[in-house]
Amino acid sequence: MNTIITISREYGAGGTSIGRRVAQELGIVIYDRDIIRDTVVQTGLDAGVVEHEEEEISRGDAFLRAITPAAYFDRREAIREIERGVILGFARKGPCVLLGRCADILLEENEIDCLKVFLYADDLHRAARVSEIIGSKDPTEIQKAMKRTDRARRSYYQQFTGRRWGDCANYNLMIDTGLFGYDASAKIICEAARSMDK
Repeated sequence: MNTIITISREYGAGGTSIGRRVAQELGIVIYDRDIIRDTVVQTGLDAGVVEHEEEEISRGDAFLRAITPAAYFDRREAIREIERGVILGFARKGPCVLLGRCADILLEENEIDCLKVFLYADDLHRAARVSEIIGSKDPTEIQKAMKRTDRARRSYYQQFTGRRWGDCANYNLMIDTGLFGYDASAKIICEAARSMDK
């Protein structure tokens, strides 16, 4: 297996679970929180700070930029720059699965071939998974978590790539995990990756 696979996903669409199944099936490594860990090591920052910086980018940034010291944004850009290096380092080691963090566009810009996947699902399937993740059965809390996380991912992607998160033009493969389930979705990705190797 020579293919690098990037997975972008809606919150609750099963990206982590599916990514792990793909990596196991293909016998390759998966990188997710490892990216944060390595970024923390290189910056000396607390893990919570790094996670906050990359997950909480929102449409309010333009307003915040006007009233917040430039150092706040310099730190965010510095963290992102280190993450870019970490992701490229992982990709150059060989075949792997990279979850989120704009890895798809970063690899494309650096002319590193990869299979770019986007996972999505209907609200019902996502809500069931998010309920497990956050440990709540409250529909309002679940919906808020879904909207908040997707908004943060959308804004993060747009800010650092200039492209629209979830736009089919950015991906090679888009899968409705609610329709196919996690096992079948993983198999589809594996088959696509193997076909790229031929």
